[in-house]
Amino acid sequence: MAGQNPGGGRVERFAGDPPSPWEGPFGFSRVVAAGSLILVGGTTSVTVDGVVLGQGPYEQTIEILHKIEHELGRAGGLLADVVSTRAYVTDIARAEDVGRAHGEVFGAIRPVMTMVEVSGLIDARMLVEIEAVAVVPAFISRRAG
Repeated sequence: MAGQNPGGGRVERFAGDPPSPWEGPFGFSRVVAAGSLILVGGTTSVTVDGVVLGQGPYEQTIEILHKIEHELGRAGGLLADVVSTRAYVTDIARAEDVGRAHGEVFGAIRPVMTMVEVSGLIDARMLVEIEAVAVVPAFISRRAG
């Protein structure tokens, strides 16, 4: 879905691929591309069928970051374009697991990162949820189609 933002730049909204079970009922997009920004909303390791992939926070984080990489690609971005991530964890005592997975995926990219503990996510099997912001200077030229 395309539109205009107040600054005159193009805004595109993308459902998840595959969409989470909550996108339609809750009325949100997985990804919004606005000018040179690509914002990936809170992403978990849930499948379209409601299966949560990964038993622990490390495994869930790896799955989530691969999903974020896929979603960025659909909007013309790369992991290398990510400038910020926010991780919501249900047990801060397991922060090392989440941080290790984040470090393995992002390596030298080193976006800023915030990690906070929350009392729970929408499904008790979910241990981690991550958002990402990317800046793509050549946004239009790298876009498919």
